[in-house]
Amino acid sequence: MGLLTNKMEREELKAGDHIYTYRAVFAYSHHGIFVGGSKVVHFRPEHNLNSSSSSSFTSAASSSTEDICPTFPDCGFRQPNSGVVLSCLDCFLKNGSLYRFEYGVSPSVFLTKLRGGTCTTAQSDPTDSVIHRAMYLLQNGFGNYDIFKNNCEDFALYCKTGLLIMDKLGVGRSGQASSIVGAPLAAVLSSPFSLLIPNPIGVATVTAGMYCMSRYATDIGVRRDVVKVSVEDLALNLDVKSSIEGEEEEDSDTEFVR
Repeated sequence: MGLLTNKMEREELKAGDHIYTYRAVFAYSHHGIFVGGSKVVHFRPEHNLNSSSSSSFTSAASSSTEDICPTFPDCGFRQPNSGVVLSCLDCFLKNGSLYRFEYGVSPSVFLTKLRGGTCTTAQSDPTDSVIHRAMYLLQNGFGNYDIFKNNCEDFALYCKTGLLIMDKLGVGRSGQASSIVGAPLAAVLSSPFSLLIPNPIGVATVTAGMYCMSRYATDIGVRRDVVKVSVEDLALNLDVKSSIEGEEEEDSDTEFVR
């Protein structure tokens, strides 16, 4: 691994690694936590998961036409109504390349990574804590999937650091989400400079600089609105939130009937 790529070989994998692979011709990346034994715990939208009435296991495939993993019988295991899935490494990668997410990088290295979702300045917790969080959330869930505020990268970042953002109104911990928001924002903010800088290269440089700084400002290693939350407290809060939402739905249904 280096400045240009985080690509790695399977032999280099260690339990507790935050790994990812690219989907749809590098359009986006899917993240998870390698827990050892060729298994990965990751977070996906529930509507992409297939349920099976004849088994307690659930396929992690996103299409009903995909076969159940022939190698590991527990591949695709998840709890009902949860997007946290246990998959084998092969099913997680889906023939894609393997990359390791970097932790504790310097600000200068972070800024050289033009693509979000590859590294953070935050430090990783010990391996035992990382695996404990991943396996605990496999049993208790990680809430509702949201592409901007609670996605697969957010899940892996929490497992590695235990950090959550206190303000839920903004973008989540995900570097990918920050990149999606930061790119058009940088273009808008840099547009006035086009009147002052006649050279297109100069405008592009300013835009790139603003984009990188917007990514850096939203990194969990830099943000001031993050707090350390134990996985047990997180799961408890998610249960309370789910029960409240369920009661609100029941109340609304009752009022509608009346």
